Amino acid sequence: MIRVLIADDQALLRGSFRLLVDLAPDCTTVGEAGTGAEAVALTAEHRPDVVLMDVRMPEMDGIEATRRICADPATAATRVLMLTTFDLDEYVYGAIRAGASGFLLKDTPPAELLTGIRVVAAGEGLLAPTVTRRLIDEFARRPEPARPLPRGLNGVTEREREVLALIARGLSNAELAAHLHLSPATVKTHVGRLLTKLAVRDRAQLVIVAYETGLVGPGGLGPADLR
Repeated sequence: MIRVLIADDQALLRGSFRLLVDLAPDCTTVGEAGTGAEAVALTAEHRPDVVLMDVRMPEMDGIEATRRICADPATAATRVLMLTTFDLDEYVYGAIRAGASGFLLKDTPPAELLTGIRVVAAGEGLLAPTVTRRLIDEFARRPEPARPLPRGLNGVTEREREVLALIARGLSNAELAAHLHLSPATVKTHVGRLLTKLAVRDRAQLVIVAYETGLVGPGGLGPADLR
């Protein structure tokens, strides 16, 4: 069973998510939190597999709660799936950098939300397709003070860079295989090597690396550029 903690400041939404999760044959809710601080405390208490985390909550927002959960060795194995009403919420980029493994909109169809929980619990990263393709360009327009890049792309092959750029543009493994004329197994190998070489935990973190290293950005590489 996938153990899920639901964190949202609206009781009605928490109840709706709980009903959805508990009706799934392979999922169960272990707790509900109305604030970010409660989410951190309940994660430490219950050690859920996945936290459904609202971005905007009182006392402590979802970003800080995510950062604390992912930074604590005792709860680092818990995956955080961010939920928000806004498809370009200015906090999303910070949430992924804080360690969130996925990001979906609250109006995501129920079946897709359950799929998202399963994907994140399995150790994959997940971004809503409509968000992924816009996220990089949106935040690249918001320059931050110059700072050293946390990592480069040294040791990453040209093919792996190609795969990384396409991941950042929102392509799934199946789409990568079709686009690059590779087998699904080969694509999975490339993705696995990227995770290892870049020392990141999932695909969501790969998107951040692609942005921070300048591999993608406004006017940068996209699927059309790689044909």
